[in-house]
Amino acid sequence: MGTTAFILISQKKYTPERLLADSIISAYHADVMLNFHNSKNYDSNGQFLSTTLNINDKNVRENSESFILYVDALDNPNLDFFDYEYVGLNPNYKLYQAGTIEEVYGVEELVFQFIYHYLKANPDDYFWVADYDWVYSWEDMQRLKSLPYDSEWCYKNPK
Repeated sequence: MGTTAFILISQKKYTPERLLADSIISAYHADVMLNFHNSKNYDSNGQFLSTTLNINDKNVRENSESFILYVDALDNPNLDFFDYEYVGLNPNYKLYQAGTIEEVYGVEELVFQFIYHYLKANPDDYFWVADYDWVYSWEDMQRLKSLPYDSEWCYKNPK
């Protein structure tokens, strides 16, 4: 498995429907393709865990870039975020790691475009690449957008 990333969202405002809607709008503004087939993932007891979106670049070709975004159910046992101290966030924020990007490696620019527009619409949320000890805020993404694009952006400390 590769480099997983998450959208961190306040527990007070999170609903799967809101993340789905915000993801559709973010893909639209990022000028990328979004495929939603309403395929749902369940655990062995039949409990709904998540649904998936596939986000692709618009250059439909054999090697086009894409990533899977998991939108988690409210009762998904993996939804809670516990790594506040690890990433330098205040534990009083009470965040969910609600949007999971399965693999960032190789699709960094596509992820950048999507996350930039997602955080623009949701400036109180964060983006976290799980193998690293920092998170990206809306202010970080604005600053990165003002610089020449760096394909290693998500593997570097945003500060």
